[in-house]
Amino acid sequence: MSFKPETSLMVGLATATVVFAVFQSSMPSVADVRSATPHNSSVDRSRKTATWTAAGAVAAISLMAQDPTVFTLGGAMVVVLDFSHRIANSQHGTTGKLVPAPAAGGPAVTPGS
Repeated sequence: MSFKPETSLMVGLATATVVFAVFQSSMPSVADVRSATPHNSSVDRSRKTATWTAAGAVAAISLMAQDPTVFTLGGAMVVVLDFSHRIANSQHGTTGKLVPAPAAGGPAVTPGS
């Protein structure tokens, strides 16, 4: 069963809105993440939780709707929001440059140290 194109697009956009709401309720804003310490473990855990929750919501809505547009729009929104928060958590707040991930168990590396 597939929706008409107009309905399919609206349900897909509604699914993307659900994903956005999950990220808004689970994560601080991208600007706040950027200003925090790079590779903040609390932010990373929150990002993973938000990503899995949003992916589960997209999967459930897509299975009920049985329409590929719903899955495509919702899944794309999950990828975009996860990537933007992941990059923001890797940037130094002052310089804006990406900071390499710390060695296992080591402190975060800051530019110039």
